[in-house]
This record gives sequence, C-alpha cells and structure tokens, in this order.
Amino acid sequence: MKLTTLIENTTCNPALTKEHGLSLFLETKGKQILFDTGQTAAFASNAAALGINLSETDIAILSHGHYDHGGGLKTFLEQNKIAPVYISRHAFGEFYNGTEKYIGLDPALKFSDRLCFVEEKQEITPGLTLYSCNDKISGKQESSQGLTQKTGDLFEPDMFLHEHYLLIEENNKKILISGCSHKGIADIVSWFTPDILVGGFHLKHLTTEGKDARILKQLAETLLFYPTEYYTGHCTGKEQFSFLKNLMGERLHAISTGQVLEL
Repeated sequence: MKLTTLIENTTCNPALTKEHGLSLFLETKGKQILFDTGQTAAFASNAAALGINLSETDIAILSHGHYDHGGGLKTFLEQNKIAPVYISRHAFGEFYNGTEKYIGLDPALKFSDRLCFVEEKQEITPGLTLYSCNDKISGKQESSQGLTQKTGDLFEPDMFLHEHYLLIEENNKKILISGCSHKGIADIVSWFTPDILVGGFHLKHLTTEGKDARILKQLAETLLFYPTEYYTGHCTGKEQFSFLKNLMGERLHAISTGQVLEL
C-alpha cells in the first residue's frame, strides 16, 4: 500500500502547505482513496503539486465530523464528480470546542447525493471495511477533553459516535487508518490489533510532566504490548510524540505533509 500525506500540521516539503488538520491519499486494493480533507482546500493544492489527480479518486472517506478533517469536503466534491464519500450518519451533529467555537462540518453539504452514510460497519469492497466501534464504548474511554455536542440548547460531552476507522486487509497485513482516535488509541489498538496503525493519537491535551507523564508512559507500554507499528501526527502533539518516541523507539514514526510511505 502506498500512502501520501496531503495535509498534516508539519511539512517535510517547504513547497507544500501545512495546516492543523489531516488528509491522506491511499493507493491500495486497486483503488485510490482520499481519507479526510484537512480544514481548507490546501489538501487539493498539495495533491496537484504532488502529481495526484483528485478527479480520478475512486473513494473518499471522512473519519469524523470535525472541520480539520472535513473542511475541504466541498473542494473535493467540486473536483471529483464520481467518487462516493463514506461518512458516519452521526457526522453532521453540532460539534463544538467548549460552548463557543463550532468545529463541525458545513451543514449545507449534508444534502449532497454523493454522501454514503455509514451505520456501525460498512464493507466498501473486500479488504476495505469501516468500523465505528460504537458498541465498544465504555466508561473507560478517553474523556471528551472539552469537546462537546449541542442538542437543542444543551451542550453535552462528545461521545464521538461520529468517528469510524478504515481497516485495510492486504498481503496478509492489517492496516488501520484513524483520524484522531478520539475513542482512545489504546482501546482502538486492542480492538483491532493491526500490523500497522496510521493516524492521530489526540494527546495534545497532556503535558509531559507529573501525572500526565505517567499516563503517557503507561500508554507507551500498552502500545508496545501489541505487534503494531505506529505512524502518527496531527493531534498527537509535538512534545507528546517526542516523549513517546523516547520510549517506543523504532515502533513509532512521525508523518508529515508531503511524506510518501510504502506500507
């Protein structure tokens, strides 16, 4: 499988735009797949600069309903007239950071006939399957970290029912693609035990000292328990990544805008 990072918070190519967000371009199972679209049209400009023709993309997937993963959806729909866009049926909720900052998707796009709303599990094609894992949520999941969902006039902690994960099964490997892993990276790895995991870990709320450092150390030990190689960035946090890298060594890798991986 070939993976090209179209958008991430950092860049390994100064000619490409970076932004707080994530967009990955996957070539696997004979398909071209766009996984997330960052927060602006920058993913599309980067794709063009890298020689990727988004109009020929076969499938698009939004990992969840936050602006930094689906803000570029309108641009994709304009550039590609054919590819279905797989998205959770919960993805157009009213999502906020706290109670003031709206971080959801453009509600006008909800009515596009290109959207394929996914329930709990969706096989796209043999070897490409989306899982929500909503039936696995328990009291031990990660806290919402101030992220909320508005229902009527009431703000409640986001349960992340709108997040799902792409499992790719190819060449006797299981490769899991996640957006932000809001449901808890340790739990997600335990549910799938993939050979490779690519995505954000959503640890930027933690410091690298005191109690938080102990949490990160325990997380590193948990992740190392599984036979998984990890590629991460975006919401993991720069300091948090460095802390984990010191403990996990060559089992943990950073991704960056413009990076191409053969997995």
